[in-house]
Amino acid sequence: MDNAHTKTVEEVLGFFGVNESTGLSCEQLKRNRERWGPNGKSLWELVLEQFEDLLVRILLLAACISFTLAWFEEGEGTITAFVEPFVILLILIANAIVGVWQERNAENAIEALKEYEPEMGKVYRQDKKRDLLKGDLLKVGDKVPADIRLTSIRSTTLRVDQSILTGESVSVLKHTDPVPDPRAVNQDKKNMLFSGTNIAAGRAIGVVVATGVQTEIGKIRDEMASTDPERTPLQQKLDQFGEQLSKVISVICVAVWAINVGHFNDPVHGGSWLRGAVYYFKIAVALAVAAIPEGLPAVITTCLALGTRRMARKNAIVRSLPSVETLGCTSVICSDKTGTLTTNQMSVCRMFIVDSVSGERCSLSEFAVTGSTYAPEGEVYKDGSMVKCSQFEGLVEMASICALCNDSSLDYNEAKGVYEKVGEATETALCCLVEKMNVFDTDLRGLSSAERATACCSVIKQLMRKELTLEFSRDRKSMSVFCSSNKLTRFASGAKMFVKGAPESMLERCNYIRVSGSARVPLSPAVREQILSTVREWGSGRDTLRCLAMATRDTPPDIHCLNLENSAAFADYESDLTFVGCVGMLDPPRKEVLGAVQMCRQAGIRVIMITGDNKGTALSICRRVGIITEQEEEQEGTGIVGGLTGREFDELPPHLQRQACRTAHCFARVEPAHKSRIVEYLQSLSDITAMTGDGVNDAPALKKAEIGIAMGSGTAVAKSASEMILADDNFSTIVAAVEEGRAIYNNMKQFIRYLISSNIGEVVCIFLTAALGMPEALIPVQLLWVNLVTDGFPATALGFNPPDLDIMSRPPRTPKEPLISSWLFCRYLIIGCYVGAATVGAAAWWFMAAHDGPKLSFYQLSHYLQCTEGHVEFAGVQCSVFESPYPMTMALSVLVTIEMCNALNSLSENQSLLKMPPWSNPWLVGAICLSMTLHFLILYVDPLPVIFQIRPLSWPQWVVVLKMSLPVILMDEALKLLARSYIEPGTQIQVRGSGLSGSVNAQQATSKLCVFCLTFCCVLSPC
Repeated sequence: MDNAHTKTVEEVLGFFGVNESTGLSCEQLKRNRERWGPNGKSLWELVLEQFEDLLVRILLLAACISFTLAWFEEGEGTITAFVEPFVILLILIANAIVGVWQERNAENAIEALKEYEPEMGKVYRQDKKRDLLKGDLLKVGDKVPADIRLTSIRSTTLRVDQSILTGESVSVLKHTDPVPDPRAVNQDKKNMLFSGTNIAAGRAIGVVVATGVQTEIGKIRDEMASTDPERTPLQQKLDQFGEQLSKVISVICVAVWAINVGHFNDPVHGGSWLRGAVYYFKIAVALAVAAIPEGLPAVITTCLALGTRRMARKNAIVRSLPSVETLGCTSVICSDKTGTLTTNQMSVCRMFIVDSVSGERCSLSEFAVTGSTYAPEGEVYKDGSMVKCSQFEGLVEMASICALCNDSSLDYNEAKGVYEKVGEATETALCCLVEKMNVFDTDLRGLSSAERATACCSVIKQLMRKELTLEFSRDRKSMSVFCSSNKLTRFASGAKMFVKGAPESMLERCNYIRVSGSARVPLSPAVREQILSTVREWGSGRDTLRCLAMATRDTPPDIHCLNLENSAAFADYESDLTFVGCVGMLDPPRKEVLGAVQMCRQAGIRVIMITGDNKGTALSICRRVGIITEQEEEQEGTGIVGGLTGREFDELPPHLQRQACRTAHCFARVEPAHKSRIVEYLQSLSDITAMTGDGVNDAPALKKAEIGIAMGSGTAVAKSASEMILADDNFSTIVAAVEEGRAIYNNMKQFIRYLISSNIGEVVCIFLTAALGMPEALIPVQLLWVNLVTDGFPATALGFNPPDLDIMSRPPRTPKEPLISSWLFCRYLIIGCYVGAATVGAAAWWFMAAHDGPKLSFYQLSHYLQCTEGHVEFAGVQCSVFESPYPMTMALSVLVTIEMCNALNSLSENQSLLKMPPWSNPWLVGAICLSMTLHFLILYVDPLPVIFQIRPLSWPQWVVVLKMSLPVILMDEALKLLARSYIEPGTQIQVRGSGLSGSVNAQQATSKLCVFCLTFCCVLSPC
């Protein structure tokens, strides 16, 4: 049944054919079951998903090819030929295991929703909840098991806590009257009960109109299930890098294989064209292995994991590793109000009593109350000075009304170590106020937390006892209690009636006003209007407080003469009242939020409040925490700057909705669908969106946003749908997490560039040996060792570089910002070319110049495949010398050493090692020592040299290695100087929306440097 809230009770019962007295008959039950039906990734798939990455697939293909070639290998190297594919597969399996484990831990959001679905529904036929059908007649008195249209309320009033669904901070008063608006949001459907919400007070009967995924909470579950996780900016950049790298690898591999077609029939291949083709195909596979930074996924995972540990120490628990980096480029934080920016604990912050009346004017004594939680900790101030409430008789009487005209209480949760409400939030706030006021100067020293929760209220209840309660009703907007004295004292001198309720309704029934605590004088219309004016000011001003009036009836009617069956007569009993005072309460902002929002502004991050509460309250909180400033309020007439309700947002055309998401600071009275649409619009504006929340209603948007942030005290659904959880529920923790995310990204750029420049050197090495016709300088198993182990430790250590001092003064980086700019590509191309040339040069040195080498000519070295015993050009040369492991050892040692030097260069992108020495990151120094130790291990500890096809080096050979490796530091220092002199001075900070990415000077310098790089590479290659 669509729009059940717009129909009358009779129409709903008639539509489902149900009798309110008996419920569904067996025949109707069968018919409804046939009409609407009952309520109602494997591990292997997760494993396969881990191999969808393009780089992983290329590596898997290389492993398969290597395994096939090893299978047909002949000779002594048969066993060692299997090492390469085995190591590659081991890496891929390890990555898959880690990926599956992470995904298994991350996908619990849908299951967590069951926490809010009770197992049994109190139906007249007592079916289980999963067997509930539309049309069932259901009694409710605790947790609601389905969406229900109320047909009758079996108590004086019915209040429902639906904050987990709508975000409203107070319980909602329900009724059975139709709500004619078919477009009403859930908050306005006052005749509906929603699945998963809790009954705060009262009992009712209603007709089930939606079950399962058709309920409002079911729609949230369905939306979460249909939301595909977005790739993080880093993942997108790595995907792009993978695509580009795969193309480059393909071109180079084909080129290497093609340029050696003429050597397929060389004598070394036995004159077999096929064996020659397979040999050069193996070289092409080695080139693919060299080009892929196999250690990159492991290093990134390690860096992110270390970042999560640092964040955990700051109370930010990261559930999804890639989200650590995403925090660094967050440009918009969409924050829920209730429980996120506020405490979700109603607190009285202001109150007033009447001090005196003079003619048609009265003088009010206003008080401010501190404390923003249910903890009974706070002070009362008057005119900026702390006061003792026992000195004001009016406050004593007000405290008595708050304590006695109340069905809720304050409780201390020993397990959690916090004070909690028992009952309704508004009434609990009044209990907390009584404890703060301590009007009888009760000695609170030595009390336990549990005793402190009710100490002052207990004193009042010892003086007076509650005889009868007239429950709240929406027509009179008040509740009252009849009390009698336990002890005859100044404050408890007989029977009294205490009343609290909406000020407008209460003042209409007040004939008197309490002055100076004891005397009462007639309430004139002018004084009544003055009090109402103050109430309206509190309710619509900066704070937008929820006001409650307190009154008494000093001579109440005899309780034995009251007709309690007729609630319409309650207003008559609550007449001839004496106005005592008024309290103003709100769901207060967290203390630390104001500073956190200011930090976000400084960092260029926009904060938007998205809440289910009303617009006035939402805007008030926005002003208090600095989301909306006075200057922005003055600009509101020029566009959508302040706030919109969900209804107002729906009425806008799409282009204005998009504009509203660009400029508005607050969206109020919204439903889950609104939150998701707002996130989608922000994403279409190229914003990186973080969504914070703690309720079920936040879950779809949490899952859809680039990063979902849940509160530690939030629901299990919100936590499961999020990427990060704030353990301390502290909004300012987000700022610390963003700072950590930015630092992690900066460090990640350094080690990614370090690994890529190293891989460029390896590619150049393989390409040069193939192009020059030289023997292999490096084999795949050696390349894997370098990429995974010796390069891995320094790359990980680069993640410990200290953050820049101004990291939170920069605007967020744009998602499209390249990981490697054109200048950096040229720079690392130069370094890579030197690495490759030095590695090949080291191998050539042993062949041509080493004292224990064969002293070959360059022609002999570059035509070694033509070597035969009778060949005139190779007279006196033993052809077996070309299979010596020493050239590979020299090449591998130069490669490892030069990359350790390159790691030192990566301490800073542009700062010289003279300004940022190696000991500024001791982790890097330790990692370099560890990598060199491991290299010595495979050189000098048997049987590792056999596996890696290398031999131990002598000291003179190590001197040559150092001579070839150390110049890379001088080369990079020169390039850094070039960057500081010609690139950085002309570069402008990129501002979003300005279209500026750099000055003309920077662009011209980059163009010249690109030409210089290409020229340098062309000159270097023949050498």
